[in-house]
Amino acid sequence: MDQSYLSKADVLLAVRGLTKIFGSLKACDSIDLTIGKGEIHALLGENGAGKSTLVKMLFGSLEPASGEIYWKGDQVRIASPGQARQIGIGMVFQHFSLFEALTAAENIALSIDDDTPIMKIAERARSLSKAYGLPLDPFSHVGDLSVGERQRIEIIRCLLQEPELIILDEPTSVLTPQEADRLFETLERLKGEGKSILYISHRLEEVKRICDRATVLRHGKVVGHCDPRQETAASLARMMVGLEVKNVVREAPATDAGRQPLLLIENLNRKPATPFSVPLRDISVSVHAGEVLGIAGVAGNGQGEFFEAVSGETLQDKADIVCVSGKGVGRQGISQRRLKGAAFVPEERLGHGAAPAMKLSENLLLSRYRTDAKEYLGAAGTIRTGRIAAAARRIVDMMDVRKSAEDPEASALSGGNLQKFIIGRELDREPKVMVVNQPTWGVDAGAAARIRQALIDLARSGSAVLVISQDLDELFEISDSIAVMHDGRLSQPIPIGEATFEKIGLLMGGADDAHPPRPFEETL
Repeated sequence: MDQSYLSKADVLLAVRGLTKIFGSLKACDSIDLTIGKGEIHALLGENGAGKSTLVKMLFGSLEPASGEIYWKGDQVRIASPGQARQIGIGMVFQHFSLFEALTAAENIALSIDDDTPIMKIAERARSLSKAYGLPLDPFSHVGDLSVGERQRIEIIRCLLQEPELIILDEPTSVLTPQEADRLFETLERLKGEGKSILYISHRLEEVKRICDRATVLRHGKVVGHCDPRQETAASLARMMVGLEVKNVVREAPATDAGRQPLLLIENLNRKPATPFSVPLRDISVSVHAGEVLGIAGVAGNGQGEFFEAVSGETLQDKADIVCVSGKGVGRQGISQRRLKGAAFVPEERLGHGAAPAMKLSENLLLSRYRTDAKEYLGAAGTIRTGRIAAAARRIVDMMDVRKSAEDPEASALSGGNLQKFIIGRELDREPKVMVVNQPTWGVDAGAAARIRQALIDLARSGSAVLVISQDLDELFEISDSIAVMHDGRLSQPIPIGEATFEKIGLLMGGADDAHPPRPFEETL
């Protein structure tokens, strides 16, 4: 379907023949796109299709090699994000552009060109956050916030600039269903005010729900336009990837009766590290060989602190509080836990899961120089670069990682492709225990299916897999049982055959009779 449904007066933004080249790769190849006033327009495509490159050109973060951009009928050159904001374009990036040492209000102030006092900015941010149902403490430090809370800062910061076009790159990937519903209400309100939204998402059901039109990219080219409300999620996915997306298959696990758990956590408590951290309270849980245990919860309820404790980023008072393959590792760090057969994937891939400025092969070495020293390190600490490069290629092939160079820096990959590499980096070791936080955040439908199936297959091969996710659809698809994290406590796991969205949702809201609220001091 073409975009002739818009009259010239109704067009807010149009691009014609927009092209961006990186080396020999055409990331965007002669793209045409038209966005109407008061329209929510979806931009769809698999990871590496050119979506992020396109919107960065629209926001002035990248300069096109050729093509024209028209704003309200006039040709413009958007040389910087500041200029984009001046003409009325705002953007919420998939990878946050926040300074962790600053407060939410201070981060917002950095994007405001005038000399508005910080207290007035904080007041405006708080007021706007309440109006749009996006709770935000403007004086909280970003470094102490969950990914979902950081997303709220980005959205509020964008809205405070009163843009006419808002570009949202995977805005719900770190939101709960309830938070996403509030965001959709906000977008409908903005649309009613005459604002336009360019919406990038891999969650096709929400695209069908809120978007008026969709443009689909594949390998840097526009392959079609459609009304997503007239499509199915399957037909949209087929347009994106050019073929049918395979369904995830989860067979029932073998019984764990009489078997020792591969991951055992008993009476885990942790005091808050900062005034904004969530204390962990009396957490006990086990994961057996062959099992996928899902951990659900609203962002900011202790999932990050729990991952740090299980992965060894923070240590416990006693060794047997965390056991891997029957051995107490509570007093041991990440490398020692990896040596026991564990693997870990954090929620923040760029900066935590991978060093942005280092190549993929170098990031691989960073995670294996202790566990695979004989394989990758030679005499006197020399690095066997050929073996590292071969392992990186194996992971790239296994996970279908799309990249523009043989061994690019981690920051050069799209978010979804970097996620595939990091997941593959851990799966390649065939760990006995796998702990993953937000496995498919910002990943397209095809890649998400690949990752989810890989986690199920790892479990069925005899490993124990623990998945922390805010995507309930994902947890119901891959988990054998689901527990819920709320206020630093973990509910009893519910077998997947007994779990319902309503039951899990109630637990996410704190309705757990087994864990009545009590002061943290009583748990220590």
